[in-house]
Amino acid sequence: MSNSEITYGTEKDGSESAEYCSRCYVRGDFTYQTEDVREYQAFVIDRMVDTGWWRPIAWLLTRQIPKLGRWKSM
Repeated sequence: MSNSEITYGTEKDGSESAEYCSRCYVRGDFTYQTEDVREYQAFVIDRMVDTGWWRPIAWLLTRQIPKLGRWKSM
């Protein structure tokens, strides 16, 4: 997905988030509440498979999740 295709999430004040997409972040809160990155990776893999992704590819693509800003401090 290119940057031009991303729909960004929103901050509490309604402004566009500069860091998070609309699937992950709405009105200043994460849409999936957990502090466990592995749990979140499993959730994302399952959602990707539900939408037609092949599980091994979904697994491969989620390997980058721990490097994202939300998870760096955990």
